[in-house]
Parts: sequence; structure tokens; C-alpha cells
Amino acid sequence: MPPNNPRSLCASILAARNLSACIDVGLGARRSWGELAGEAAFAVRRAELQQSSVVVATTGQLDAAAALIQLDGTVRRMVLYPPDLSREHLDYVARLADAEWIVTDDPDLESSNCNIERIVPRRGRSTNEGVDRGQKVETEWILLTSGTTGLPKLVKHTLASLTGAISPHNPSSVPVVWSTLYDIRRYGGLQIFLRAALTGTPLVLSDAHESIAEYLSRAGVDGITHISGTPSQWRRVLMSPSANKIAPAYVRLSGEIADQAILNQLKSQYPEARIAHAFASTEAGVVLEVNDGVMGIPANAIGHNPFVEMKLKDGTLRVRSSRTASGYLGQDSPPLRDGEGFVDTGDVLELREDRYYFAGRRDGTINVGGLKVHPEEVEAVINRHPEVGMSLVRTRKSSITGGLVVADVVLKSPKQPGEDRTQALQREILQICRAELALYKVPVGINFVSTLPVSQTGKLVRRHA
Repeated sequence: MPPNNPRSLCASILAARNLSACIDVGLGARRSWGELAGEAAFAVRRAELQQSSVVVATTGQLDAAAALIQLDGTVRRMVLYPPDLSREHLDYVARLADAEWIVTDDPDLESSNCNIERIVPRRGRSTNEGVDRGQKVETEWILLTSGTTGLPKLVKHTLASLTGAISPHNPSSVPVVWSTLYDIRRYGGLQIFLRAALTGTPLVLSDAHESIAEYLSRAGVDGITHISGTPSQWRRVLMSPSANKIAPAYVRLSGEIADQAILNQLKSQYPEARIAHAFASTEAGVVLEVNDGVMGIPANAIGHNPFVEMKLKDGTLRVRSSRTASGYLGQDSPPLRDGEGFVDTGDVLELREDRYYFAGRRDGTINVGGLKVHPEEVEAVINRHPEVGMSLVRTRKSSITGGLVVADVVLKSPKQPGEDRTQALQREILQICRAELALYKVPVGINFVSTLPVSQTGKLVRRHA
């Protein structure tokens, strides 16, 4: 969608060719794009909602999809409240957004100290009559950051900034069926939702109440061809015996650093698929996609993208484009962009030969005697061991060095190894680390665990010990 296209999301969907394509969210819940765009769910209150600020806090993704389609172009501000975010933050979010309405199907959802009324989405008669195909107002889309602690930040976007990387037409002559392991109320999932909506392609969404195996089986039956998720989500897929239920033509990773191990494993599992890893964030928007099957970014990609300006400053990636958010909501919020309009992503890049590699987050380093260790760099090395499914590197406090590096490791095999094999695996993993890492980065302990905490955003939960 061109940045200056004035049409609302609803009008854009109705202008698409394939209104019969459906969203499938499991449990028999399916709706076509035409039904969602022509639905009368909010028509009765359209006049009341005009120019208002609304929090979308539905329990399911299908009702969320209907709300986003119906409200864009009508309300002045729309806050996407993800289900994994604590409801304790609702009052804070509503106050910061000056919200007047909550769109929800949760009868127990309450908000004190705010003059907010509840609208319950109802699946009314689908009709194109009375649907406003123009756009009376450019709706401000508010996405919440996915931090595991503290209050979320409210990030301001428009439909134009959210769809800047999306072509409104499907260039492929082969039918496309999209799917994503993300929730559509998070940036990564919203990108796939908007892509499917604007191209009129079917969309298969995962359900929080179904297992990975159940989702993969359903996605396989629906014939998904294009699918996105975080590296952590993909590691869980590959450890599932149902990984072979899908046969995608395109696999996309984003949200976390994609190391070489996960790229190689995906190529081995889906040899006919194009494996791509993308860099994007709620604040910076979609930055770039790498398609050569190698971790990191080709050096010539920095500063040579016609749509996105990138540069390195103080070791972190800075981005300026029409896809970036305009800022954070709230008078006391910190500035999102610098004086030149660049967003500091906080991601540390290191140049090695002709390629930049993501070392980790600037604010996520482990301090070992004054030396910085990026957990993601160590995890990338550990994950190279053929029996490792995924790993999480964290810090353990030390009275001498301040912190020590330890690693929790999930093996691909569901059976825990015996004592002898456990000790052998620990030695093998440490041997790989010593060969690839500086001594202070090598874990002092390897712990084998059955699972690792992964948030509903699809990312490893990182907490300081």
C-alpha cells in the first residue's frame, strides 16, 4: 500500500479481488475477508465511535480482526491490547490513550478510574450496504511493546507506516496461503494479518489453547504456503513430531536473532522452501529481509536500501524510514527518534569481513568482571551442537566477577540422557564454546532442562538472575 493511500483498511479489503478467502483460527472459527469487511458488528454505534479513542481487548484473534477492519478510518485512535499483557496494565493504557471505549467480548473485563464503556463485538449480518468506503479520519494505531517487566510503552503508528513494506498485489502466480505463529495484536503478527488482508489471501492463525502439534496439523490441512514466526517458535516446531505436517514454500523468521543452526535446520526440514530472516521491530518497523540462508546481514545492505536508511552509531543499528513509528504516546515518554529522525533499535551489530552480525541487545549484556557478554552470541554457538534444540544463556551472580555465564539447554530428544551421556554432552558443548568464544564468554555451567520459557510474543523470556 503506498504511504499516501487514503483508503481505510475496510475499504482496501473490499477493493481486493478475493473476498471469499478466509481467516481460520481453529475450533471451526472461519470468516471470509468479505464478511469481516461487510460485517455490521459496529454499524449501530458508528456515529458514537466517530473520532473516539478505543482499546481493542478481545479474547480471540477473530474478533480482534473484525474490530481492526471495522474501526480503522472511523476512530481517531485504536489501541491493540494483546491477551498476554497483564490486565493490571489496562487502566494505565486506557488513561495514557485517553480511551473512551473498550471493545471486548470478555464479560469480566473492568477498568476503574476511567470513563470507559464496553462494546461487545457481535457477529451481525454481513452486508456491504452502508459501509463507508472512504476514510473520514486517519486512525492512529497504538501497539504495545512486549517487555516482560514494567509498564508497556505505547508506540504510535498509522496504517500507512504499518503497510509500507507490503505490496497490495500478490506477485506470485501460485496460490498463497499465509500463516503466522504470532498473535495479530503484536507487530510481527499484525504484519502478516495486514499482508493477507490487503492481498486477499487466506490466513491461518494459531490458537493459544491448542498445542503446536494441533496447530501444525490444521495448518497442513489448510495447505499453508507462507509462514512466519520467531526463531524460538521455530525451534519448538522442529522439536515437534508434527513438523512434517506442513510443506511451506516460504519460511520467515523475525523477532529474535536467527542463528545459523536454526536456518540450517529449517532448510533441512523444508528443503523446497525459501528460508528468510527479517529484521523488524514495533518502533523501527520493517527494516530488511535476508534471503541467502546465512545469518547476519551483508555489509552492502547497510546504507544501500532504497526504502530504509540504516547506519551504525555507537555500535547499534539506527533506522529512518516511512515505516518507523512516529513516537511514543504520552507527554512524559522519551523521544523515539533522534534529531535526524533515526530510531535507535538498541541492537548491537559487529562487522566481520563482509557481513554484519547481530551480537545481541545493548541492554541485555552480562557483565563478567567488567567485560560484556551478549547471551545471544553464546546461544548461537551452543545451538550448533546437533543434539541441542534450543538454549538460554543467563547470568549467575558472583561476588568476585559480578556475574558468571550459565546456560540452560533443551535437547531435541524428548528423553533425558543418562548421567554418563549428560556429562559427555556438557563436555562437547563446552568444547564448542571454547573453540569459538573468548574464555570469559564460555559458560561455567550447562544445565539440561525439559523446556524454556517462551512468551506469547514468541521470544525467549530473559530475566536477570
